[in-house]
Amino acid sequence: MPGFRPRDRLVRLAVITAPHGVRGAFRLRCFTEKPESVAAYGPVCDERGRELFALEVLHRVPGGVVARAPGVADRDAAERLRGTALCVPRARLPEPGPDEFYQEDLVGLEAVEPSGRRIGRVTAVLDHGAGEILEIETEEGTLLDLPFTRAVVPEIDLEAGRLVVVLPSVIEAEAAA
Repeated sequence: MPGFRPRDRLVRLAVITAPHGVRGAFRLRCFTEKPESVAAYGPVCDERGRELFALEVLHRVPGGVVARAPGVADRDAAERLRGTALCVPRARLPEPGPDEFYQEDLVGLEAVEPSGRRIGRVTAVLDHGAGEILEIETEEGTLLDLPFTRAVVPEIDLEAGRLVVVLPSVIEAEAAA
């Protein structure tokens, strides 16, 4: 597939949430700073790296945009895409500024407590609509789902490949004191 090498880490730009109308348009929930810029990074692929199509943004809607794509000609075709994550290789995106990062940059980072004790590794940054969740696989192999807030993750050091995590039980104990 031209332009999509397996070694490129993919960054999720949007998710198709629903068809819009009867001519193949669909609604996107966008993760870009400006929702309408979702089409600015070239053809999108799915999370497996399979090239899908180039997007054409039609207009903004609350929470995202309405878009269309070649080959998606009717409502049924748009409905079949519901839930599809739209991604691009990380290399296509502009470099983040100081103290900025892409969520995908956090995956693989070592998670440590403020004392330096290792907790595990970040396996995903999830967003189910009520706020971002940091998924960490512990040394024992269990998964921790923690709110991705400054109180829980006060420090991110991409250069060192780690982030500091204050476990919620510690936050609750400090609040009770």
